[in-house]
Amino acid sequence: LSWAAHPMGLPGAAAALLASGPGGELLWLGVRLRAGRAPSLRLVGRFVLPPCKQRWLTCAALLPRDGLLCGDRRGSLLLFPCRPNVDTESPSPATASLDGAGCSSELEPSFLEQKETLPLEEPLSVLFGLHGKTGVTSVTCHGGYIYSTGRDGCYRQLRVRAGQLEVLRKRRPCKGLQWLEELRFPPGGDLLVLGFHGDSFVVWSSRDGENLHCVPCGGGHRSWSYSSDPSAEAFAYIKQGDVMLYRSAPQPCEQHALLPSLHGRHIDCVRRLGTVQAPGCPAVDVFITGSEDTTARVFALSERSRGAVPITILDDHISSVRALALAGPAQPCGDGFSTLLFSAGGRAQIECYRLLLAGDPASESTVACEVVHVASHRLDEYWDRMKNRHKLIKMNPETRYMALSVVPVPDTEPLPPPCRLLAAACSDGSVRVFGLLEAARKLVLLAESFHHERCVLKVEVFLHGEDGDRSCFLCSAATDGIIAFWDVTAPLAEATAALCYAEGTLQPRALGTPLLTVTAHSCGVNSLHVRPAPHGRVLVTSGSDDGSIHVCLLEVVRAGGGAALRLLERHAWPCAHAAHVTGIRALRPDLLLSASVDQRLTLWRLGPRGLEPLSTTFFHVPDLAEMDCWEAEAGGELHYCCVLCGQGLEMVRCSAAD
Repeated sequence: LSWAAHPMGLPGAAAALLASGPGGELLWLGVRLRAGRAPSLRLVGRFVLPPCKQRWLTCAALLPRDGLLCGDRRGSLLLFPCRPNVDTESPSPATASLDGAGCSSELEPSFLEQKETLPLEEPLSVLFGLHGKTGVTSVTCHGGYIYSTGRDGCYRQLRVRAGQLEVLRKRRPCKGLQWLEELRFPPGGDLLVLGFHGDSFVVWSSRDGENLHCVPCGGGHRSWSYSSDPSAEAFAYIKQGDVMLYRSAPQPCEQHALLPSLHGRHIDCVRRLGTVQAPGCPAVDVFITGSEDTTARVFALSERSRGAVPITILDDHISSVRALALAGPAQPCGDGFSTLLFSAGGRAQIECYRLLLAGDPASESTVACEVVHVASHRLDEYWDRMKNRHKLIKMNPETRYMALSVVPVPDTEPLPPPCRLLAAACSDGSVRVFGLLEAARKLVLLAESFHHERCVLKVEVFLHGEDGDRSCFLCSAATDGIIAFWDVTAPLAEATAALCYAEGTLQPRALGTPLLTVTAHSCGVNSLHVRPAPHGRVLVTSGSDDGSIHVCLLEVVRAGGGAALRLLERHAWPCAHAAHVTGIRALRPDLLLSASVDQRLTLWRLGPRGLEPLSTTFFHVPDLAEMDCWEAEAGGELHYCCVLCGQGLEMVRCSAAD
């Protein structure tokens, strides 16, 4: 038996009592309480659970408009149709009242009669085994979304679209908490996770990242109840037939966060998502950062408050997040915008999300962010499914993705392409290209090359030419200071066509031989940027471990049905900075911005005589890892803003030089 309350919480509304029977049959009984009279029962519907070994219900919830949502012992989520006006219908022949003894002589015949006339309905949508074989423990609705928990240590956020259940994201609240029982949403925006950790019942705060309560009860109780208010908390459970009750008074909080941290460890990468303005609120810039603490965090940064306000956390990575990439400019979506995000890092793991941001005056950050997990990829994901793997040697267990770059979409394209391409620089000496089918939620390795034979630190992809004669080039840089340029137009076109029409496993294609290699530095290339230059040329800027900056101007030459690159000019400045140059941007063909571990942000003019420093700004972020830049207008003047990350985060504004 399982109860499901009315979704709107209306007084006097009928509650749903669900009963699982043999053969997977599920009965929905409407129970209505009447003042001064015995409760009434009415058979509302008959459903059938999908065939499986453990074929019974564990939890259920009535959705406001979409029907009846159930979770079963097999770990599946099921969506059943709900007839309209269930609570407002007149009493049917199957309605009966219970007497004081809890039984009714009228219930049995009328109930059986009605049972034969009601059809046995199949589920509209099934997510089979979503929570594994240990079962679903709870389903609930909050804020227009569906949340489910299970004994697999995860809870999932879902929604119903076109009558089908769609998983938005999966989250694991904390390490070791495998038996999740329930989610609660108290006022203030926190999310409380109730479950059993070992032999204790715990209440975990997702906002604070710590246990609020811990009761040593033996763990794993199937019959329990928890209640909490400002005056006291109580936890009751059944143990060996005895009803046990735990009560405690709230303890005063003796620690206070004077300044909340953005990440627990070093910040490796940062990207600006865009600007969001809620009605009646000032506009705020929204950023995302990746860290060695294995999380990526979306937050709002306002110049007025001069503080970062967290919005949401992406915690699907099992190792550090070293690289972030956005798939082109943001797309307008309602009152906000939508963008496709890629994150990558240790253990050769790539995650892809669709972020939808809009203004929300009720939230602290004035920004609401909906996260849809699109796809993920790991080079060793086949290893988890391999039998007798203890007898084999795992290849490249420590491969890391060092940088990402998304193949840009031309502005002339009216709609986004069905397949988005992503290039990755890898620590095992390879350059890999992946293809994303967002509709199918599939991320596939398409092509790769081990030309560098050493750790590849940076990668950039750029387009050249007009419609019908456009080429795609890839630029990669490694720890030996060499920058390689590839024409990947043909390999990617073949791989994309195979991805869109193939049904089986695809074998990655070879990228071939680079068109051009340039020895730009004497050691590793820590920063790389490519932008178009006048007359159809390409400007490539890079910074190195030795503090030098290198600039080269390339020309694309088309002959014999293909494309070639010709080096026109190259300039190098060995002592541009006193330490590693970890951030560089070509703001204009004649204007460069560089940032270094020496905590100097320098604006350069690129002229016939080379680089001329225009201004230098000192920033306060030690051990700089990356920089992102964008144009902004303030007071009628054009400025360039940049955000720097490392052991902290800082946003700096630079005036554009005429």
